[in-house]
Order: sequence, then C-alpha cells, then structure tokens
Amino acid sequence: MKQFIESLVRIVLLSSICFAFWLAQNVPLSNVINSSIIVGGVLLTFPLVWFGRKMLDKQPTMSRAIWITMFVHFGLALTFGVPFVRAAITHQDWTGWVLPVPSTIGLVLVIITGAASFLVVLNLALKGFGAPAIALSRKLAVNWLYAWTRNPMLLAGLAFFLSLGIWFRSTLFLLWVLVLVVPAILFFVKTYEERELEIRFGPSYTAYKSNTPMLFPRKPRS
Repeated sequence: MKQFIESLVRIVLLSSICFAFWLAQNVPLSNVINSSIIVGGVLLTFPLVWFGRKMLDKQPTMSRAIWITMFVHFGLALTFGVPFVRAAITHQDWTGWVLPVPSTIGLVLVIITGAASFLVVLNLALKGFGAPAIALSRKLAVNWLYAWTRNPMLLAGLAFFLSLGIWFRSTLFLLWVLVLVVPAILFFVKTYEERELEIRFGPSYTAYKSNTPMLFPRKPRS
C-alpha cells in the first residue's frame, strides 16, 4: 500500500512539473516577470534545501528520507527547471556583451556535454537503479563515472549549461549559470544530498565519500 501511494504521489508531482514546464515554455510574460522567474526561481532553491535539511535532521530515518527527498527533488525541478526553460527561450532578448566565439564551437560543446550527461544517467540507472528526480537510487553507485567523482551528473550538467551559454554567445547567460545556478546546486549537494545519502546508505556512503572527490575527477584508488 505504501508503495502504491508513493507511486501515485510521484505521478501527480511529475504531471504537475510537466504542466509547469509547458506553461513556462508557452505563456508570454513581461520582461519583469520573466527576469523574476529566472533569478528568483533559482534563489528559492536555498530556502527549499534548508527546510528539507531541517526536516531530515528532525527524524533521520530511511523511510522519512525517501519521502522528504521526493518532494525536495520535485521542488528543485521547479526552482531550476522553470527558470532554465525561460532563460533558454528568451536568451536572445537579453542585452549584454556578445561572446566573440563562433556558435558552432558552442554547439559542438553542447553535443559533447549532452552526451556526457546521458552517460551519467545511464550509469546511475545501471549501477544505482535510479533516475534523476524521478526515482531515488536503490543502490549506491560507485562504479564507472562515479568511481572518478561523487557528482558526475552535477559536473556534466554544469558543463552542459555553460556550453549552452557559449552556443547562445550570451555573457549574461553564462553569468546567470556561474553566479546563481552553480552556488544553488552546490548548496543542495553539500547541505541536503550528502546528508540524505548518509541516512540511506550509512557507512558505505561515508567510506565512498572519504575516498572519492566531490566534483573534479580523480583516478580511482586501487
């Protein structure tokens, strides 16, 4: 019964996220509202993560961590996803210095980093039996890309975002990623995700954490 309820809640949340993305893509907005979503949406990540961590620490059990993380992940889909959609479809309206880089180079980087992101998702699915936001990993992924860094998805995702900025030739898009998106994601990882993984996987995650770098890859120790 609990599994059925959890699945039902996930379906409802996923449907809500898809509807929010559809609205973000299709509803015309004024420049003020658009900027408020692009900037303010990402900033909402900080109180969301802080509140999620407080709820985790209040009763750090595995079942509670699963439920709280489900809501936090779908919340992050809003605070990151909706601003990203708006930024991507309106970047040409942003005034600012145009990067003196051929857009072809940016497109090549987008393809490479997009492929890397897909490989990380595949890695998590095969070794952790999970998927980003949709399904929590049932097993701690420590092999393949996860043997080089604890957060290959974060690394590939940020590289993809930066590649988009180069493709768009938009300095403001790059600044948005570097000044807002990167700190917000790192805050989530350090404040919430690491604690949640400690609760769900215990000593195995602690050992993995001590032997594997957080972000920048390092050759796995023998």
